[in-house]
Amino acid sequence: MTRSLLALAAFGAAAIAGPAQAQTPVDTGDESYNMVIVYGDDACPTSEDGTIVVCARQAESERFRIPESMRFTDGPQAQSWAERVEQLEMVGSFGTLSCSPVGAGGMTGCTQEMIRKAYADKENSSAVRFGEVIAAARADRLSTIDEDAERTQEDVEMIEREYMQRLEEQRDAPTPDEEDLPQPEAKVVAGDPEG
Repeated sequence: MTRSLLALAAFGAAAIAGPAQAQTPVDTGDESYNMVIVYGDDACPTSEDGTIVVCARQAESERFRIPESMRFTDGPQAQSWAERVEQLEMVGSFGTLSCSPVGAGGMTGCTQEMIRKAYADKENSSAVRFGEVIAAARADRLSTIDEDAERTQEDVEMIEREYMQRLEEQRDAPTPDEEDLPQPEAKVVAGDPEG
């Protein structure tokens, strides 16, 4: 009991520390993300040095509260005795890997059932899903990449055409010191068939 109160007090102190609860940037190898929970009308922090800032907005009433995912527990201490008895009386799979009190090795499937329930709870949870928010931010960033690349390509081609045109003009233009050079005279050489 004392440990849980200490953990709750530490969590409450961390929640009161600032208006935006910032997590450390996640480095995925190619880009980094800074996932931040902002409350009410607080502004989302701006991005610096190419970091993607992903903001999850919560209601102002949630600012100093324990996160919803930590408010309630689905553990055995919160389960009524009637539900426990009902689970024990259910007819279904039993034996090895079944997580039932019936049959040899029935307890061996409890870990798989616990994992399955945890994934189901996570999938149906209303908590902030940073993976989806990051995917949306990435899609938003990539939505203009084709247009930007096309515009950059057009600019590069225009610069190349201007450069080639300048080179041609410089090549064809006479130099300022160039004079009309005398043309060589044709000389008749002995033994020349034309002479």
